[in-house]
Amino acid sequence: MGCSSCEIGGSGTKPKGCKSNGNCGTSGCNRMNTYDWLSMIPVAEFSIPFPYIEVSFNHGSRKDYFYCSNPLQYEKGEFITVESTVGYDIGVVSLTGELVKLQMKKKGVKENNTDIKKVLHTSTEDEIQRFYDSKKIEKEMLIESRVIARQLNLEMKIAEVEVQADNKKATFFYTAIDRVDFRELIRKYAERFKLKIEMRQIGIRQEAAKVGGIGTCGRELCCSTWINDFKAVNTSAARYQNLSINQTKLSGQCGRLKCCLNYELDTYLDALKVFPTNADRIKTKAGTAYLQKKDIFKNLMWYSFEKSNTLYPLTIERVKEIVELNKQSILPEELQAVEVSKKQNIADKTDFVDVVGQFSLKGLERASKKKKNAAKAKGTNPTQAANSTQPKPQNRNKDNHKKNHHQKGKNAPSSDNSTDKKSTPKKG
Repeated sequence: MGCSSCEIGGSGTKPKGCKSNGNCGTSGCNRMNTYDWLSMIPVAEFSIPFPYIEVSFNHGSRKDYFYCSNPLQYEKGEFITVESTVGYDIGVVSLTGELVKLQMKKKGVKENNTDIKKVLHTSTEDEIQRFYDSKKIEKEMLIESRVIARQLNLEMKIAEVEVQADNKKATFFYTAIDRVDFRELIRKYAERFKLKIEMRQIGIRQEAAKVGGIGTCGRELCCSTWINDFKAVNTSAARYQNLSINQTKLSGQCGRLKCCLNYELDTYLDALKVFPTNADRIKTKAGTAYLQKKDIFKNLMWYSFEKSNTLYPLTIERVKEIVELNKQSILPEELQAVEVSKKQNIADKTDFVDVVGQFSLKGLERASKKKKNAAKAKGTNPTQAANSTQPKPQNRNKDNHKKNHHQKGKNAPSSDNSTDKKSTPKKG
């Protein structure tokens, strides 16, 4: 799946190619794409270029290495014709130069291996057109091959079909739990498709890489983008990270444990080196406490007594102290658990609360509910009860007037001639 700039040109022979140096703006380039970071670095004049190149097939789902006498004449993204066991095949150059040597060493491919095929030449117009024609029939062959395998009652699943560019050979990738006798299946395929049939068994993780998809993280699957070798994943990786052993949450689309469980495992193992290893059980006068989990973020160890669901968080120093006391056959009176606040105020977490004026609407809801309940108890209308609870402005003014008059009378100077006189309005 390439972007519009990767489509073939007007002549229908060669792809345009955006040549954006590995920065695809549409995320539509082939899924096992590798960018040659050494392509822009000048090489010494007398240095001999590495005579092997990396070629990808079927949109990067399969890669192989080929020998060429002059690798400098091929560029990344160019169609080339290579040797095959039967006829020829067409692939896309994915990597050249010194990085190919590192990739071959990583995958255990020896340079002087006689099984490595050679590069014939740059693909011609007719070869490229025949290549596109062969890709159009792969989906139909996949559907028909699954129907034939089901008719023969074979416990296998056809994951992908790859037809060679010269239409002389078809490779069927399948997954199976047990050994499958597919001799009759090959005869059926040869009679139906009129091609040489090759069967290749792959693992379930390789199948997920070929099919592709979106993971729970919201991104494309790692196995279909950049993972080349699959490492074993155990449930112990989840235990070290204090994850609940839930098969549905820990499994990927392939049905196996997620590969991303190994990403942060080394960090957790380094953090767990601070914790004591012989502290699974600690003894006190109240009983024996058993270790339940370790919190590497707060450096706490959580313990619980037998037949009790209460957890007690202890610091690492306190646990080491209790372990040393137990070695001396001394039982401490208590664990001395640390208080851990479960709920933290929002104002303590953020600094912008006072500026923005953030508040919770639950307080207003509680006040309105109290007013409604009080009104129902009295048998009055809630709106009238709400108004009746507020003081009237007239009474408030009278109280303030009396208070001010009292203060004036107290602060006024005392004299014998001072008498209270009532003011009468003047006429006219």
